[in-house]
Amino acid sequence: MSVKLGVPSKGRLMDKTFDWFAARGIMLSRTGSEREYAGRVDGIDGIELVLLSAGEIPRELDAGRITLGVTGTDLIREKLPVWEQRVEPLEEMGFGFADLILAVPAAWVDVDTLDDLDAAAAAFRARHGHRLRIATKYHRLVREFLRGAGVADYQLVDSQGATEGTVKNLTAEAIADITSTGETLRANHLKILSDGLMLKSQATLFRSRRVDLSDADRATLQVLRDRL
Repeated sequence: MSVKLGVPSKGRLMDKTFDWFAARGIMLSRTGSEREYAGRVDGIDGIELVLLSAGEIPRELDAGRITLGVTGTDLIREKLPVWEQRVEPLEEMGFGFADLILAVPAAWVDVDTLDDLDAAAAAFRARHGHRLRIATKYHRLVREFLRGAGVADYQLVDSQGATEGTVKNLTAEAIADITSTGETLRANHLKILSDGLMLKSQATLFRSRRVDLSDADRATLQVLRDRL
């Protein structure tokens, strides 16, 4: 048995993860073609590299099929109920920053806070006969946030593509999505509510609490933690 490390399989997240480990004397590399999800680890014994999509990593950690995984805080909290019992954050990695926010049309000059949104949602339902729609891929996190803020008259609609475009396309009245610069929101004439920040996310190295570790695995993890 070896310690399995799941990292994002492509793009900037993969490159930055490789760089982050390399800075700590651990070399990760893809073996084979872009279509093969195989890799190797040099510089530390007993660790096996598994290349996965960032969205798959929370599920694989939860199932205990990988011991360690690099993914965003947002994905862990969205996909894993009571996530603290399932995974342990070992190290924040200092890249992949994104904020999960709630945004409304910039033209809604009277809507700046969650209280304003609650009032607007009630007025919207009275006028249109259905609930104000918020497009998102983060149903659990948004529902918890709005429940805590006392916002009730809304429905969540799933956004399959670019969430920011749903208001322009008239499939939603507001959105909840991740943003790093806010440029795409401004380009789509959306504004973030002044108290609409739900979560600050970044790439983080997580350990699964669901894996039965051998003594050798524990020793490997300790060597890794000393490096970090």
